[in-house]
Amino acid sequence: AIHTAGSTRPLAARSTALPAMAPSVSYIGMGIMGSAMAANLQKAGMATTVWNRSGDKCAPLVAMGCTQAASAAEAARASDVTFACLSDPAAAEAAVFGPGGVLEGIEGKVYIDMSTVDEHTSKKIGAAVTAKGGRYLEAPVSGSKKPAIDGTLIILAAGDKSAYELALPAFDVMGKKSFLLSEEVGAGARMKLIVNMVMGSMMSSFAEGMAMADKGGLQQDDLLEALSLGAIAAPLFAMKGAAVKARSFATQFPLKHQQKDLRLAVQLADELGQATPIAAAANELYKQAKMVGEADSDMSAVYNAVNPAAK
Repeated sequence: AIHTAGSTRPLAARSTALPAMAPSVSYIGMGIMGSAMAANLQKAGMATTVWNRSGDKCAPLVAMGCTQAASAAEAARASDVTFACLSDPAAAEAAVFGPGGVLEGIEGKVYIDMSTVDEHTSKKIGAAVTAKGGRYLEAPVSGSKKPAIDGTLIILAAGDKSAYELALPAFDVMGKKSFLLSEEVGAGARMKLIVNMVMGSMMSSFAEGMAMADKGGLQQDDLLEALSLGAIAAPLFAMKGAAVKARSFATQFPLKHQQKDLRLAVQLADELGQATPIAAAANELYKQAKMVGEADSDMSAVYNAVNPAAK
């Protein structure tokens, strides 16, 4: 069975108390997501060691009381469980296999990669960690900047069950729901790519609808209300509608990362023999948005690819 376990933390149960039987933790990758998750672990009383390739990004966490490691290996050696959230497969591999990487300090420890990568990358990292005497869990997350800050992410884990159970106190701090989808590494990566494929496709269609309303002499507010009252009401439309209306795309989830996830999802679909023409078209639209300078903007800036006159 795919869904073998799960943990749900009631939203009202947010606590700053140290979870019972909490492991010592390290966090690698101080980007938008990783820094927020590490901050929540520290706030919850789980003394956290942090590391980032660009060391200056650790400064806000150190100011909160975190310890900064000199390398990924040192971070892994320092704690029972090391989490990582990195931008893409190349960065995920570099943190593990590079000089001073996780593999040099993972023996007898647990490594949990929360990055969104393809399953081949996840399996490669998992096999290397296991070969070094460590335990491995992939745990990509569904959610962007605000859920990361609020501790309301959805955690899609797969791999070593004992590692999952050890990490549950930390997962309960970082997310509102955690799944152990399978004890087979790769299931988490597949699920995350499917979730983000659906999200990217939805955002593309929403952007087209908002552009059509604009060009058709309709009020975008009226479209947003009509969508909110019908069967296709979605939090995504409510969250991104204001950004589209204002043409203000403060980054919650970088567009370049949404395009990367669509690319990986289309690649996965090809391997599975599944047609995904809508996702493939959405991928091209995000690529177009990158070409007009929106790579580092929020993923909702795909609107500027379908309605460039509004930019």
